[in-house]
Amino acid sequence: MKETPMKADLVIHGGTVVTDASAFPASVAVKDGRVLSVGAREAMPEAAETLDATGLHVLPGAIDVHVHFREPGYTHKEDFGTGTAAAAFGGVTTVFDMPNVIPPTGTAEALAMKHKLASEKAHVDYGLYGLLGEDTIAHVPDLVAGGVIGFKLYMGNTFGNTPSPSTGGMLEAFEVVAPTGKRVSLHAETASIMARREARLRAAGRKDPLAHLAARPAVVAVEAVARAAILSEWTGCRIHVLHISSAEELRPLREAKARGVDVTGETCPQYLLLGAEDYGRLGGVIRVNPPVREARNQAPLWAALMDGTIDMIATDHAPHIPDEKVRDDIFTVDCGFPGVETQMPLMLTEVAAGRMSISDYVGWTAVAPAKCWGLYPRKGVLQPGADADIAIVDLGHHWAIDDRKLQSRAKITPWHGRAVTGLPVHTLVRGRFVMKDRTLVESARGWGRSVHTIQEMPKPELRNPDSTMTAIVQKPDGASGVAA
Repeated sequence: MKETPMKADLVIHGGTVVTDASAFPASVAVKDGRVLSVGAREAMPEAAETLDATGLHVLPGAIDVHVHFREPGYTHKEDFGTGTAAAAFGGVTTVFDMPNVIPPTGTAEALAMKHKLASEKAHVDYGLYGLLGEDTIAHVPDLVAGGVIGFKLYMGNTFGNTPSPSTGGMLEAFEVVAPTGKRVSLHAETASIMARREARLRAAGRKDPLAHLAARPAVVAVEAVARAAILSEWTGCRIHVLHISSAEELRPLREAKARGVDVTGETCPQYLLLGAEDYGRLGGVIRVNPPVREARNQAPLWAALMDGTIDMIATDHAPHIPDEKVRDDIFTVDCGFPGVETQMPLMLTEVAAGRMSISDYVGWTAVAPAKCWGLYPRKGVLQPGADADIAIVDLGHHWAIDDRKLQSRAKITPWHGRAVTGLPVHTLVRGRFVMKDRTLVESARGWGRSVHTIQEMPKPELRNPDSTMTAIVQKPDGASGVAA
């Protein structure tokens, strides 16, 4: 008996498929949320639906490992519905959300609540970070069991004023997380330096925008990256350095990688494209942690992406409403701004300018994040068996960013009015359109799901097993003690 040929749900014809190594004309067939095949048009199966992508490029959707969707606790700024709608418009198909919300995502109960909120509203797939601090170390096993993508540790203060752990607390936290195989993402700025400098600036009457930069010199990141790398090397804990902003912190990052430390790093469009001269023009709108630095840092950061020192591009999407960004005292301005919707157009503009190739871009925004968090090859690539997470973009579309038209609840960014080249036209998550023809697919609200169960990376071998928390025992009376 002759078998009936498999019928696809969707075939995308006429586009240029992009990988981290090449770009080539091909069709893409999708079945049951997965890529069924990639190849010649005539080799594609029949499909219930077809899409003509002639003149467009077909990319694996971006994975943004650093967003703040503000829910629960700050939903006047953003929530999972508006944040993931912005992601869909930005060609971003997976996001990792940070834990500095109310209540912080530091217990199994808080995590379960956040999973529920996200599952009800998300248009794209998501991972949730657990908060790693001195008072949450005991919750690590329950957070892992509850489905965190990884952990976030604040070495320096930022929005939400999450307490920074002592170095002793960091070491203990790394020791506990290391055997789980989860990666710890670090806000790598040294709290004590910043607190002292900010106090001196305030005492001197400084409240101008550049005072924020003066309070957080690059040495705060240099010291923090070096210290975290030593603790990672000692414990075997995987770490990720968030929002790399300066040329100087590249040295301890490179040295750690050369020693074999499992450390990855990201930078963001604001550090690649903005400089200290923009403070006068933008005022509090530009305030972000770590700060946008002198323009001299841009070229080294681009070079670090090209040579692999920096692994990926993320956004630190951190929305606030306009009233929270335009205060006269820079130290009272909320830190951060939206970015998940504008990252792809900003970076595709650099592709159009010849700074990097479209394949470089896919490597930094899809392949590297998927590999670093154990999601590859299920995500981050367009090949048979992978999730059909797809951004279909027009690389030649010229337009200007307009804050008023952003999907984010926060309508204020440093990118307003900036001319860009390149626009996501359609976005699919696991084979389903979540944004089509620049229109949000409202019925896709709640389609997003947690990615933590997709694939787990093997647990690392501890570099110094004698240093781990297995050496800490429980005394008969319940008090902690150290084994002899």
